[in-house]
Amino acid sequence: MTEKERLKKAFHHEAVDRPPCICPGGMMNMITTELMDKSGASWPEAHTDPEMMARLALANYENGCFENMGVPFCMTVEAEALGAQITMGNKKSEPHVTGYAIGSVTEWESLKPLDENTGRARVVLDAIRLLKEKDLDVPIIGNVTGPVSTASSVMEPVIFYKELRKKNEAAHAYMDFVTREIIKFARAQVQAGADVIAISDPSGTGEILGPRMFEEFAVHYLNMLLEALKETGVGTIVHICGQMKNVYRQIDLVHSDVLSFDSVVSMKDARKNLRDRVLMGNVSTYALEFGDPARVAKLTKNCVESGSDIIAPACGLGTTSPLINIQAILQTLKEEVPANA
Repeated sequence: MTEKERLKKAFHHEAVDRPPCICPGGMMNMITTELMDKSGASWPEAHTDPEMMARLALANYENGCFENMGVPFCMTVEAEALGAQITMGNKKSEPHVTGYAIGSVTEWESLKPLDENTGRARVVLDAIRLLKEKDLDVPIIGNVTGPVSTASSVMEPVIFYKELRKKNEAAHAYMDFVTREIIKFARAQVQAGADVIAISDPSGTGEILGPRMFEEFAVHYLNMLLEALKETGVGTIVHICGQMKNVYRQIDLVHSDVLSFDSVVSMKDARKNLRDRVLMGNVSTYALEFGDPARVAKLTKNCVESGSDIIAPACGLGTTSPLINIQAILQTLKEEVPANA
């Protein structure tokens, strides 16, 4: 079974020889300094150079880490395209927001639309095209930042969360605008050759929003994005951070093919509450960075036994994570997990 076949079948609860092992990219970064050294492509240059970006994504697959290629390696492409100020970071740290484009949800009409033909959005699309030209039977995962996380990166997040309630009508207008711009970028990634779109929305957590606002804003706009992608035929993953205990009913309303959770979520608990959903996760990134292969192997097997359909790190990898620890996930699945686990 090829990597692409295995992942596609897992997306639809079809029988596979073993669980796929992926790390999408975006917030769930899979690049480490060791991979940079092996590939000859490094941050921060790779964030603005499509050839370097593609080379790093390919190095992840060629070095036995994960069974996919994915770009970009951060969550700031959309925010920057909408006017936020960004620093590119360095070899060990990802890009992050340093300045906001607006001060209130009421100012959203002053934002410039996302132009996928310029800036880093164009870099991402060109990198996907370069990966597509490799003609490998390996899934290419395009990544977008979720609506709540993008919206709270374009303006100061504390103000944003307050205004969801205090300026509700304007907040919805702002969220609608942001979501439509993300849709444009996601569709362009599909056209460039992405097989899957992963949506990471760590700021759209039920712990921050509470169940009612989580459904009103996170679920609603995620579904607006997901419904717009249905016509493209690509697979979709949604990653939400934080505990799910209070929002299992709401998260089950999200229309993605796959739901991904971080390490604070018990996979056994998630499986019990989301019996019919395809679940992804959630090997501790702390263990991947500071543990050893034996610890990673144990956590990997635990994920499978707890009901995870697709094995992945719980979040983005720390850039100093040893390659031998990362490789231990896939090695464990290949050597120690029974067929049709």
